[in-house]
Amino acid sequence: MDFFSYYHDEEDEEAERIKAERVKEYAQRKSKKPALIAKSSILLDVKPWDDETDMSKLEECVRSVQMDGLLWGASKLVPVGYGIKKLQINCVVEDDKVGTDILEEEITKFEDYVQSVDIAAFNKI
Repeated sequence: MDFFSYYHDEEDEEAERIKAERVKEYAQRKSKKPALIAKSSILLDVKPWDDETDMSKLEECVRSVQMDGLLWGASKLVPVGYGIKKLQINCVVEDDKVGTDILEEEITKFEDYVQSVDIAAFNKI
């Protein structure tokens, strides 16, 4: 004979109800939290054809590449040799939206100014 069976059933129902409320509250909090976006910082070396290439025009062409998830940063001219300088430019990309292949392809479309594009550094943020 179980004197507490009726009382025990009520506790189970109450515990289930509380658990369901907590799960619902957790789901609501989770839905309000923004999703984490994977980003990378990329340092590109953009090499010109020769020492007579207009480097300010080259940088203007590179910065004209615009994509959703691409943000251009600081840049500087670095001597390579024989009077030739390369453009080192930093950018931050959202990994899901911008790939390095697409970025290199878009920059090398400026054939009059750009000989090649190399990735000098690639860091996940």
